[in-house]
Amino acid sequence: MRKLAILVGGAIALAGCATGPRYTPADMNNPLLAPGFVAQASSANQFEIQSAQMALSASQNPGVQSFANMLIADHTAMGQQMSAAAAAAHLPPPEPALLPAQQSMLDQLRAAGTGYAFDQMFQQDQIMAHQQGIALMQNYSAGGDVPALRTLAAGAIPVMQKHLATAQSLQLVAPAPPPPPPPPAPSPNRAGERG
Repeated sequence: MRKLAILVGGAIALAGCATGPRYTPADMNNPLLAPGFVAQASSANQFEIQSAQMALSASQNPGVQSFANMLIADHTAMGQQMSAAAAAAHLPPPEPALLPAQQSMLDQLRAAGTGYAFDQMFQQDQIMAHQQGIALMQNYSAGGDVPALRTLAAGAIPVMQKHLATAQSLQLVAPAPPPPPPPPAPSPNRAGERG
C-alpha cells in the first residue's frame, strides 16, 4: 500500500512539474490569437466571395460586375493562402462558415433585390467590410501570435486596400425617374352645347 501511495504521489508531483504546453480553450473572439484571427478572417473572406457572386446576378452595372469578379478571384486566392498558413502553423483548416455579423450583412444584401438598390448596398458593404478587414490584418500583422499568419496578414493588406479604393470609386447611376404622365387631352366641344 505504501508503494502505491509513493507512486501516486510521485506521478502527481511530476504532473505538476510538467513544462509542456497546457491546453487552454481557443478564444475565438480575440483576433490577436490564431484561432480568433483565422475564424474572423475566414468569415470575412467568405462574405466577400458570396456577396460578389450575388453581385454577378443582381447587378446590371458593368463596374460592379467587374469588381465582383476581382473580389472572387482575389479572395479565393486569399482563402487558399489562409488554409496553407493555418496548416503550416498546425492549426485546423478555416471553417467555410460565416460568423453572425457577415451572415447578417449577406442576408440584408440579398433582401436589397437587384439593380441600383443592390448596387448601393453592395458598395456600402464592401467599403465597410474592407475597412474592417484591413484593420484586422494590420492588427494581426503587428501583434499576432503565429508568424505564418502574420506574414499572410501583411501580404493581404495591399490587396484589400486596392479593393477598398475600387469600392469607393464605383460609379453607380440611379435609374432615370419615369416620365410624368401626359396631361389629359382637352375634351372636344360638342356643337349646340352651352357651357
